[in-house]
Amino acid sequence: MNGHTLWLRARIIRAIRCFFWDRGFLEVETPLLIPANAPEEYINPISPLPWQLQTSPELCMKRLLCRGHKRLFQISHCWRAEERGQNHLSEFTMLEWYRADSDYNALIDDCQELLQHIAKACLVDSPVYHYNRAAIDPFAPWAKISVQEAFLRFSNTSVWSCLEKGIYEEILTEVIEPALTVFSMPVILTDYPAELAALSRLKPGQPELAERFELYLAGLELANGFSELNDAAEQRKRFEEANQLRIKDGRHALPLPERFLDELDAMPPSAGIAMGIDRLVMLAAGAESIDEVVAFTPEQL
Repeated sequence: MNGHTLWLRARIIRAIRCFFWDRGFLEVETPLLIPANAPEEYINPISPLPWQLQTSPELCMKRLLCRGHKRLFQISHCWRAEERGQNHLSEFTMLEWYRADSDYNALIDDCQELLQHIAKACLVDSPVYHYNRAAIDPFAPWAKISVQEAFLRFSNTSVWSCLEKGIYEEILTEVIEPALTVFSMPVILTDYPAELAALSRLKPGQPELAERFELYLAGLELANGFSELNDAAEQRKRFEEANQLRIKDGRHALPLPERFLDELDAMPPSAGIAMGIDRLVMLAAGAESIDEVVAFTPEQL
């Protein structure tokens, strides 16, 4: 990382903290080494000890919601095994925030205000983001598209058909995400099929859908948010199903986060979101690779 990008990254992190502090969010620090992450089919934790490095601060932050805290945010390092590429690092920096008594629509508003705030505070000469030779204006009206609409529009096939055939990820990464580069504004991809949202609340009246969205800029996924599931029995069932899928795929089952499950029923209706800090800096700096926005890559250590 060059000196200019190092300073830009520091200014962005300062701007994020100011944004949430000014809105009454409590900044928290939760443990990085935990006994169990949320078991998910495609996310593999790194286990250097009997415990695991966190894949997300999600579980501990939700436990704080259960104990009465209403607005929380955290900037934290996370680790995921077998993740390395142009936009991926095994160790990366995550911003997460949670709102009690809210749903995913409030998080979409937060995202819009946050990206506009950072553009004003850190991108003074040209308050737009850049990626893949595209300029993305956070002040333009944002596009909002359902997952089903995106699949029908850009791949001429139903998301349900892709899930049934086991080609959802392939079509998403090879067709849908590249198609989102045509938008000159941020894109909200929303209302995911329920089977793609293991920790999300289902949509009232449409149980086949989950109240989940992802934020994209020029085809680059930046954030993943949802209305939180707060039914412990249902959450346990989904974790067990994820472990069954892992075993079917030739991977080992993961331990369940029992203390999180013990507290989950006390969580009020809430919404939470994870945003990749490294990718945000990429967009602000106009970088083409995540390697350009971290002080050291794994290969340099």
